[in-house]
Amino acid sequence: MHPPVRLVAIDMDGTLLASDMQAISARNASALKAAQEFGITIAIATGRRIAYTTPLLEGLGLRANTPLIASNGAVIRTLEGRSIDRCHMEARVARGLCALLRPFGAVVFTFDRPGRGELILENLEQVSGRIALWVETNRHSIEVFNPLEKGLVDGEDPIQGMVTGGVNRMKEAERALKASEWASSCECVRTEYPARDVSILDLLPPGVSKGWALERLAISLGVSRAETMAIGDNWNDVAMFEWAGQAVVMANAAQDLRTMAKTRGWKQAPSNDDHGVAVVLEKALKQSPAAS
Repeated sequence: MHPPVRLVAIDMDGTLLASDMQAISARNASALKAAQEFGITIAIATGRRIAYTTPLLEGLGLRANTPLIASNGAVIRTLEGRSIDRCHMEARVARGLCALLRPFGAVVFTFDRPGRGELILENLEQVSGRIALWVETNRHSIEVFNPLEKGLVDGEDPIQGMVTGGVNRMKEAERALKASEWASSCECVRTEYPARDVSILDLLPPGVSKGWALERLAISLGVSRAETMAIGDNWNDVAMFEWAGQAVVMANAAQDLRTMAKTRGWKQAPSNDDHGVAVVLEKALKQSPAAS
């Protein structure tokens, strides 16, 4: 029997957001607010950077101190903008990753700074092919460097990188990275969308993941693993699932991940298009001793 939930970390794309990735449903938003009013800390845990996350949360009535675990754990900040934690990848490592991963797909690096240059890449057309909506939404933050290494200067370290392409190609990129001299200098985690044949290989500072960030946040709040729940749908959520005492995988997750969930004893929620997050939170509130 699990103790009552005190902290819930919730992924965005494929979890809190419906498949169109445009907005959080009214039912999900209501469940987030109800959980906060009940005394549960809601943390948004996403591969998105802060500036690409907060607009989706505006107007929902969430508390200003709502924690945001962004860039797959490299940045933790509150919804109002207060910094909690941040990690960087050395620029020299990022330059080495450019040379290694350029043949596999479009490479992008993210900096924790506002405005143009927050995102740097080498070939805008290459990126636009598979993630055109992302490019259009973030165009004001993108700066192009050719070669990309010119934008990676010592002392100005990025917080995260990514390479994107087809699902199989990103699996090849991951294998190449793990076999390279840079394997011990960064973490990598895949996010896959097989229906669109789109995959993202996120590149992070050593040891950083959503799970790592969730642990640090829980400790700062005085919340135990057993009192922590994680909800997500993709491979970059696995570290959260493994750390949290209560893990929930969305029904729209890849079959391999849902199979893993069964072997690990993780629960399953309805899909993101069926308000799965709300279903889980509503059930948690009803089962809490304080609700009886």
